[in-house]
Amino acid sequence: MNKYRQYYELFSVFFKIGAFTFGGGYAMISLIRNEVTQKRKWLDDEEFMDMLAIAQSLPGPISLNTALFVGNKRKGFKGSLFAGAGIIVPSFVVILLIALVFAQFKDNLVVKKVFLGIRPAVVALIAAPLFSLGKAANLNWQNLWIPVLVAVLVWKFSVSPVFIVLGTVMLGIAWFILSKRNPNQ
Repeated sequence: MNKYRQYYELFSVFFKIGAFTFGGGYAMISLIRNEVTQKRKWLDDEEFMDMLAIAQSLPGPISLNTALFVGNKRKGFKGSLFAGAGIIVPSFVVILLIALVFAQFKDNLVVKKVFLGIRPAVVALIAAPLFSLGKAANLNWQNLWIPVLVAVLVWKFSVSPVFIVLGTVMLGIAWFILSKRNPNQ
C-alpha cells in the first residue's frame, strides 16, 4: 500500500484543485503553484515558471499540461496519469451533471442571475495568479508595457496570439544571436 501513496497523493492534490477552482486553467495556476512549490516542495519557483512556460506553449488546457508535467517530474509516466486524472475527473463529473440537469433550468431567471454573479469572481480568480506569476518572474514596472501591449494588440487590433508568439520567438532568437556577438550585454 505504501508504494501507491505517492500516486494517491498526486491524484488527490490535483483532484482537490480541480474540484474547488472556478474559472478554468488560469485560475488554477496559483493553487497549483502554492501546492507544488510552497506546501509540498515538489518543484522550486524557477522550475515551476519554466514548466509553466512550456505548459502554456503546448496545445490543450494549461491546468492539464501543468498537472502532467508535475506528475511526470514526481513519478514519471504513471505520475502523469494520476495527476492528469486528478485534474480532469472533477470537471468531467461537473460537466456531465450540468449536461444532464442544466437543460431543464437554462431559462430560469435565478440560474441566469447566479451565472451573472459568478463572472466578477472568475475575473478575480484569473487576475490573482497573473500578479503572483508576475512577481515570481521578476516582472517590474519597467517591463510592464509588454503584457499591456500584447493585450491591446489582441483586444483592439485583433492580432492573432499565434502571430504574437511567433514574433516573440523570432525576437528572442535575434536577441540571443546578438548577445552572443556582443558579450558585454
